[in-house]
Amino acid sequence: MEYSRFNFRTKQQIEEFCTKNEIPLGFDDDLRILSKSVKIGNKIVQNSLGIHPMEGCDADPDGSCSDLAIRRYKRFAQGGAGLIWFEATAVNPKGKANPRQLRITEENLEKFKDVRELIKRESNDCIVIMQLTHSGRFSKPEGKMAPVLECKNDILDRHQRLQKLDVITDDELESLENDFAKSAKLAYQAGFDGVDMKACHRYLNSGLLGAFTREGRYGGSFENRIRFLLNCIDKIKAAVNDDNFIISTRINIYDSIPYPYGFGVDKSNYLKPDYEEPIKLAKILYSRGVRLLNVTMGTPYYNPHVNRPFDIGEYIPHEHPLEGVLRLIQGAATIKKAVPELIIMGTGYSWLRNFAPYAAAYVKKNGMADIIGFGREALAYPDFAYDIINNNSMAINKCCICCGKCVELMRAGSTPGCVVKDTEVYLPLYKEIIK
Repeated sequence: MEYSRFNFRTKQQIEEFCTKNEIPLGFDDDLRILSKSVKIGNKIVQNSLGIHPMEGCDADPDGSCSDLAIRRYKRFAQGGAGLIWFEATAVNPKGKANPRQLRITEENLEKFKDVRELIKRESNDCIVIMQLTHSGRFSKPEGKMAPVLECKNDILDRHQRLQKLDVITDDELESLENDFAKSAKLAYQAGFDGVDMKACHRYLNSGLLGAFTREGRYGGSFENRIRFLLNCIDKIKAAVNDDNFIISTRINIYDSIPYPYGFGVDKSNYLKPDYEEPIKLAKILYSRGVRLLNVTMGTPYYNPHVNRPFDIGEYIPHEHPLEGVLRLIQGAATIKKAVPELIIMGTGYSWLRNFAPYAAAYVKKNGMADIIGFGREALAYPDFAYDIINNNSMAINKCCICCGKCVELMRAGSTPGCVVKDTEVYLPLYKEIIK
């Protein structure tokens, strides 16, 4: 099906389009189900709506939240979502995706405590998960590329135009596991409800899942490729030593990168998912004590239409955005069906604009995901959850329009936010980069 921008004015139009084009995307009018609480271990998410980790690239020099970041989390907290997935927080300086990425340390611990307390005060006891990250091949701690490669990858290496192809050693990876454990303990001390071992979008941990060509303890076989993730989880559990602390992962279940470089892909046709290994991994994660999985796909650096279907981007995709939305929703549903005990947080809803709640209600009603997550939408419309729960709708004039300007800001080394809906802060920044 040919690519096209969003052009639906009524729910009936989008339903008819889906039926005509054999896109089995379901919609349900009863949005009350999205008010239902979700239990994760001994913690309660007050409703079924969440905010994905949306990086602001605006930390203070010590790695703590700047005034702009604090503003973002205050708006998120007041917006009514039951869960906030706190943005990517680097576990060491070399793993930062940009110079102003957050990083929790013993020196700035009190500042992170203050932010967590702010969220608690401004929300209805919102659950907050900190995403711990090492950016791997996408590391830019000083503002220029300083890749830490999980393995050589003909596809991504060429796309990134990498000249230096040194691969992180097994011993370095083993040491890095301790950095994740230390950062997790600090997050626990700061009052966060849990941490995410980030394994998505082809950052380091995600890259290791697809490291078929890597030699040594962390590559090649399935058991070796999941070793880093499992070791980190075990070390985090030992460091925190509290069964109430949530250990989760935001994970790519489909990279859409040709084999032998992509995880979760059909070996003969990388445009088709193969969920055999992701399902196998999800079952192992559950057996290791993981109870929350945030499911996503692709990488914003190579194939952004896969993880965030858009209206305007760097290229015209080979598929209609609704096909991408469907793949994200069905992928999460596949993992949920295979491991029903796992709490699954889904993604891919922002492109649907004001029709997203109806798709979310259908997904929730049919047990395809437990928590419906919104990413870009939260930057444009931080109170989307309040409106869904209290007004039984989302306002079209407040919705993200998937224009990609937030990404343009990030790529230009600025601080991303919604240029269209949060104009006071982000329009001046955008005007600076397009001079």
